[in-house]
Amino acid sequence: MRSGVGIDLLEIDRLERALERHPRLAERVFTAAEREYAAARARPGRHLAARFAAKEAVVKALGLSGGFGLGEIEVVAGEPPAVRLSGRAAEVGAGLDIQISLTHSRDAAAAVAFAGPTG
Repeated sequence: MRSGVGIDLLEIDRLERALERHPRLAERVFTAAEREYAAARARPGRHLAARFAAKEAVVKALGLSGGFGLGEIEVVAGEPPAVRLSGRAAEVGAGLDIQISLTHSRDAAAAVAFAGPTG
């Protein structure tokens, strides 16, 4: 089986501005559970940015290209956070264990993902 690693960094205010300009963007990119998790926080954009970075890191770790949506990658809150895949992302990630780590500061959010064989 193959293994992969991905990393992503995002300026939080960039995502916040995009969400203000395109209100439906959140529904296309984030699952209902991700939006609810972020909405319960003092600065929702910070938490959505970390999740966006995680989704991009997972895309890189899996070597995904077109034909899927970021909504197919869900960051499940917890310690540590987990990833749930659906659709084409689940097909590509079948048989792989995906681990992620998220972080954010006042200005930036980052994530790293590792995808490797289960077991």
